[in-house]
Amino acid sequence: MEKKKYFTIHNITLVGVLAAAIFVLTKFVSIPIPSPLGKTALSVGNAMCILSALLFGPVTGGLAAGIGNALVDLMDPTWAADFWMTFINKFLMTFVAGIIMHKVRFGHENVRTWLAGLGGTLTYCLLYVTKNILSGVLVRGFTWQVAAVETLSVKLPVTLVNGVIATVCAALLYPALKIPLKKGHVLFEETD
Repeated sequence: MEKKKYFTIHNITLVGVLAAAIFVLTKFVSIPIPSPLGKTALSVGNAMCILSALLFGPVTGGLAAGIGNALVDLMDPTWAADFWMTFINKFLMTFVAGIIMHKVRFGHENVRTWLAGLGGTLTYCLLYVTKNILSGVLVRGFTWQVAAVETLSVKLPVTLVNGVIATVCAALLYPALKIPLKKGHVLFEETD
């Protein structure tokens, strides 16, 4: 049996289109929130990341989320130096959501949709909080206590709100988009 190639023109194009949508939603549909540890933003871009994982799987969704968000960082001098961490964090957030949705077999699809969004959100929260505390201490010279208090009091609540928005939007949009994408042969299909 011939193994299916992943990096086909179709998949590369899909990653590019999804990354562009994530870029636009993150860059232009957000509310910046200043903080001593650097900017943070309330954004609907994470909803597209989670939705990409639900519809197109962990790798396609993960690459699109990582690339789209890394490009946002590269366009802003405040975040440009962290683009590579953003790529990793957003990739892992979306990858985890995609794994839960497509590889873990439990419960009804609607339950997996919500759990995938929650799993991706919690993954991102953990990575984002860790990054900001370490950055506060190692780069900005804050004490551990100051970095932790600032991160947990300002950045974590915004990240959690972003996660709730992402999970709710993705879970509500998934059923509406699944059928037409399946008919168009674009939806993620298991290969194993």
